[in-house]
Amino acid sequence: MSNLTGKVAVVTGASKGIGAGIAKSLAAAGASVVVNYSSSKEGADKVVAEIVASGGQAIAVQGSVANQEDVTRIFSEAKTAYGSLDILVNNAGVYQFAPLEAITEDHFHWHFNTNVLGLILATQEAAKHFGPAGGSIINIGSVVSRITPPNSTVYTATKGAVDAITGVLSKELAPRSIRVNSINPGGVETEGTHSAGIIGSDFEKQMVAQTPLGRIGQPEDIANIAVFLASDASGWLTGETLLAGGGMK
Repeated sequence: MSNLTGKVAVVTGASKGIGAGIAKSLAAAGASVVVNYSSSKEGADKVVAEIVASGGQAIAVQGSVANQEDVTRIFSEAKTAYGSLDILVNNAGVYQFAPLEAITEDHFHWHFNTNVLGLILATQEAAKHFGPAGGSIINIGSVVSRITPPNSTVYTATKGAVDAITGVLSKELAPRSIRVNSINPGGVETEGTHSAGIIGSDFEKQMVAQTPLGRIGQPEDIANIAVFLASDASGWLTGETLLAGGGMK
């Protein structure tokens, strides 16, 4: 029997990349999945279609995690569709590298509104919907908080905040049996890294050279860890930051 049978999960930013991989893997393990997206309805519908075609259950729900009204609606629709909530994956995130002299207020707030405020708002709302048995919250951080690459001041700052928030909320929510952990990926091949010009670039070569396992990551590499953290098999883990970068750190 799949280890997430009967569970309900919300995955933010799940229309592509790591989020899509996690949504599909959670569904394959038996969970009913709410595929959240901000702008790519086509991508979210494709993820849902793949899940349903494989015998799983999923719906797509639009909403920006940086907007309180949207966040409230996302979880309301999840409850209407599936009646409960057991898993939240805070995957929605943005990134844009820029040298110090190019950082603007807009650049700062664009990152922090989604990567930090959005994570907090989604967690705040999810906490209202978890039942007496608690649940699992999985934040998606990044190894950048450890390796601190040049030209990533603001993005790296948001991921450092994710590390800190994971620790704080793991303690704050533990009395309610809500576990909070973070997966911090290294380089992962996604639509985003392709469109940013990272794949095939010297930067990708540098990442691979710093990765002991010698390759760029794939969404499935991260998704497999998310399934473990969502399941009862990780029931004694909370407040952990799991570096998932093939040894890059």
